[in-house]
Amino acid sequence: MSGHTDTSPRVDPPPGPEPQSSGARRAASRAGVLLRRREARIAYAFILPYVTLFLIFRVVPAVGSVALSFADYSLAGQFSWVGLDHYERLGGDPLFVEALRVTAVYTVIAVPLVVVGSLVMALLIRRPSRGTKVFRSIFFLPVMTSLVFAGVIWRWIYSDNGALNAMLEGIGLSSVPWLSNELLVLPVLASVATWARFGFDMLIFLAALMSVPVELEEAARVDGASWWQVFRYVVLPHLRPALFFVVVIETVHSFQVFDVIYVMTAGGPVRSSSTLVFMLYQRGFEYFEFGYAAAIGVVLFAITLVVAIVQGRFFGRSRT
Repeated sequence: MSGHTDTSPRVDPPPGPEPQSSGARRAASRAGVLLRRREARIAYAFILPYVTLFLIFRVVPAVGSVALSFADYSLAGQFSWVGLDHYERLGGDPLFVEALRVTAVYTVIAVPLVVVGSLVMALLIRRPSRGTKVFRSIFFLPVMTSLVFAGVIWRWIYSDNGALNAMLEGIGLSSVPWLSNELLVLPVLASVATWARFGFDMLIFLAALMSVPVELEEAARVDGASWWQVFRYVVLPHLRPALFFVVVIETVHSFQVFDVIYVMTAGGPVRSSSTLVFMLYQRGFEYFEFGYAAAIGVVLFAITLVVAIVQGRFFGRSRT
């Protein structure tokens, strides 16, 4: 048997990169480390002004407030440690208990109102159509309006001789003491807060709604799901992170409400709208009890922190 000779041309593989020596690899590694360090220094240089301002105007005053809550301080410069006296006084102060109750009631009214209202508005204008951008801008305008200025306008609207009562009398109804009735004053203030805040929350919900796949909603409708079933089982799971964020932010804002109360009711009638922050303002800047006011602020911070933790446990983390 004669052997067979392969006469096909031989093709050599393309030349690959030459292996780097260990010295070249170490040099490249050092260059990468130096580059990352340089980028880190540049990043730190950019954030340093903000961190400095945050420490000066946030952290230092907060630490000082905690220290001040254990002391008495007067405008004459007299400073003396009193330990837990201010906190013991809070426990037996009926005005503090009443302010805590008013704050809780206001929060229970305001938070659902603003969250539901902003979510409904986001659902209504989520689809692009004629005039959608204009409506989004109009709805966001109250967020950029000074709440003190807006409070003056709303006080005139809700006053006994204001625009709202004039409209009621014009259609044959009797006027309503919106701001002088102990049962109506907190819902009225909550409605003003809703007007001022829902534009910001609406944008948060709009951003979350953009992550909802349209195909899932269309498939659910084809399968015969109602609008409520589509919202509950398709849309709402995608909104859980945004919903958690909005609820926490609005709860903190409700606990810290002050400007609209100061402008519209000054804590009245009969302290029925005197919240913890308004009481803190009175004790600190009207009666000059700075240590007692600082103790109120520390307790308010602790309550807000506990409520935020409970809300985080309730909502949990989304797995969408």
